[in-house]
Amino acid sequence: MRRDSRLSATLHALLHLAEQGRPMTSAELAICMDTNAVVVRRTMAGLREAGIVRSAKGHGGGWEIARDLSKVTLKDIYDALGSPVVLAMGFHLDNPSCLIERAVNRELAGAFREAETFLIGRLGDITLAKLAEDYRLGIAHHYSHKQRHSE
Repeated sequence: MRRDSRLSATLHALLHLAEQGRPMTSAELAICMDTNAVVVRRTMAGLREAGIVRSAKGHGGGWEIARDLSKVTLKDIYDALGSPVVLAMGFHLDNPSCLIERAVNRELAGAFREAETFLIGRLGDITLAKLAEDYRLGIAHHYSHKQRHSE
């Protein structure tokens, strides 16, 4: 089963937007997201409706972050993407009258709900500012390490 990577790709693109400090076109973001500009426009439209990004047409236009990064959580973005399915696992439903199948599915349903609730709650604890900070620390470490080894 193919995993839904829209949240990861969208976060990647949003951090590029934040780091560029200027509007980026759908074509530029498509390169960041490893997709095409149509997918970018569709994705960004949901984020625009949520007030996370804005767009401007014409020369120098494009997409840009519309809110303070510290005010945007990963859950906000997850919701703007339509709350994609978190867990790919499902139930065996070949014989719903089987008491064993029903017991297994009842327990799995509870476990799946708990896991999804935990994960979505955790997304609410992480902001775009935190991701940007992690990126900047990583890049600083990378260049500092590179410089030490080139001397």
